Amino acid sequence: MKKFHLHLVSDATGETLTSVARACLVQFDTVDPITHPWWLVRTEKQVARVINGIEANPGIVLATVLDGGVRGLLEEACRHLHVPFVPVLDPVMASLAGYLEVEFGSQPGRQHVLDAEYFRRIDAMHYTLAHDDGQMLHDLNSADVILVGISRTSKTPTCMYLANRGLKAANIPLVPGIEPPPELFEAKKPLIVGLTKEAKGLSDIRRSRLKLLNHDKPADYADFEKVQEEVIMARRLFTRMNWPVIDVSRRSIEEASAAILQHYIRHTGGTPESVV
Repeated sequence: MKKFHLHLVSDATGETLTSVARACLVQFDTVDPITHPWWLVRTEKQVARVINGIEANPGIVLATVLDGGVRGLLEEACRHLHVPFVPVLDPVMASLAGYLEVEFGSQPGRQHVLDAEYFRRIDAMHYTLAHDDGQMLHDLNSADVILVGISRTSKTPTCMYLANRGLKAANIPLVPGIEPPPELFEAKKPLIVGLTKEAKGLSDIRRSRLKLLNHDKPADYADFEKVQEEVIMARRLFTRMNWPVIDVSRRSIEEASAAILQHYIRHTGGTPESVV
């Protein structure tokens, strides 16, 4: 594995920069970056510490720094040290400014301002936590999305991801021998999505979880044939109710959520911009 120093310099929380770096680095199988995160870099004193760090461990610098003075010092230092300086937002912002024929601002951390969208996400998170695993059924109809599936089909983490996108997400577990709650079938407003997974993978996950927790669940919980029956039972319910189905066997939480968001946009008749 080829090691190298990677400096991530941001005038805000570094969330955007970290996501960009991760998305790019995952495509390089033979490299192992030594990452140096530098967040909330907004003053000359702060950027001086960053420059000292780059000088001690020379390597590529990815930056999201909008203040011209701070950025100029950093860029000049990178030229002097002969290390690449990559302002990752510049191409996008320049293209937007050119297309829209408007000037863009330079306020650090502007995307984190406590606006109505922020509070919508907090409200969605509270709702989702309260409605996890079939709880609080009395106001199920106020959800934006309801996920339905048998045990270990990633219902809870997917709901949490959707809540972070501002959607009130509830989830209902399907348990063998127990009818789903009537509130589920009475809910008309929310998008209801069935989550499924390959029986073999589910059986392996359940078996590993039982060992990890030293749990005393019935043996049927991880038995392949019983799990397969659960998968078929759930599929029949989804088909009967005409609910969209997402197979999470080979999908990450993010990928499954992206598919659900597309269904939600169609369900509400909205546009992609209606979901942050």
